[in-house]
Amino acid sequence: MFLIILGIIVIIISVTVLKNNPLLTRFKNLGRVLGLLFILIGILLSSIIQINPGEIGVKILFGSIQNEVLSSGLHLVNPLLEIKKLDIKTQNYTMSGVNDEGQKEGDDAIRVLTSDGLEVTIDLTVLYRVVAADAPKLLIETGIDFRDKIVRPITRTKIRDNAVYYQAIDLFGTKRDEFQQRIYKSIEDDFQKRGLMLEQLMVRNISLPTSVKASIESKINAEQDAKKMEFVLQKEKQEAERKRVEAQGIADYQRIINTGLTDQQLQYEQIKAMKEIALSNNSKVIVMGGKGSAPLIINGKE
Repeated sequence: MFLIILGIIVIIISVTVLKNNPLLTRFKNLGRVLGLLFILIGILLSSIIQINPGEIGVKILFGSIQNEVLSSGLHLVNPLLEIKKLDIKTQNYTMSGVNDEGQKEGDDAIRVLTSDGLEVTIDLTVLYRVVAADAPKLLIETGIDFRDKIVRPITRTKIRDNAVYYQAIDLFGTKRDEFQQRIYKSIEDDFQKRGLMLEQLMVRNISLPTSVKASIESKINAEQDAKKMEFVLQKEKQEAERKRVEAQGIADYQRIINTGLTDQQLQYEQIKAMKEIALSNNSKVIVMGGKGSAPLIINGKE
C-alpha cells in the first residue's frame, strides 16, 4: 500500500510541479513512469499474501469483515483488502499465585468460596485455540484481544460458579476430578459460542485454609494409626491361632502316647536307647537288669 501511495504522489508531482518548471520539464515523463512503476509494484505486492503455518487470514474491506478465511500458503487477493492474521495454534493461559508464572504479574490465582463457606485458592491453566471457520465471527463480536475479553473472565467466573457445589476438603481430595470436568464442560460451551475451542483445563494446585489443612493432616494420621493397629491385631490373632494349633497338637500327641504305650513299647524304646549309647565313642559298662528294672550304666573314659 505504501508503494501505491508513493507512486500516486510521484505522478502528482510530475504533473503539477515539473510542468510549471521549464528546467525540470524533461523529467516530467520520467516522473510519470516512476509513479506508475511504484503503483504497479505496490498493487502486485498488495495482491500477494503469505499466510504462515498455524495462521489464518481474515479479509477486511473498508472496515467490513468478510466471511472467507485464508489458510496457510500464498494467496492472490484484492489489493484493497486488509488481511488480519490470527494464530490458530494451541495457546495457554495460566492463572497462578506464583509471581511471574502466569500471564498476569503478581498473584493471579483464583479465590473461590466453597459450600462450607471456606476460601480456596486455585491455580489453573487453560489450553485453547481459535476455530478457523469462526475467526470472522470472533473478530466481529470480540476483536483481537479475545484472551482478555473471553478466556480470562469466563474461566474465572465459571470456576467460582461451580466451586459453591463442593466442600473445601472435597476439592482437595476425592471430588477434584469431578470438579475439573464440571468446569471444563461449562467453559467449553461458552468458548464454542464465541469461536474458541477449549482443548484442556488443568487444575494445577488447590490451596486450602490452614485450619482445613490441619484437619486433613489429623484425619490422615488417624487413618494411618487405625491401619497400623489393625495390622497389629491381625498379627496377634495369627500368633494366637498358631499357639492354639501347637497346643492342640501337643495335647493330641500326649493323648495318643497315654492310650497306646505298653510295656513292650517301653522295652523297645529302652533297647534302642542302649544301642545308641553302646555305639558311642565313650567307654562304658552296661549292666542289664531284670524285667521291668532299669539297666546300670558305668561310664569310663580311656
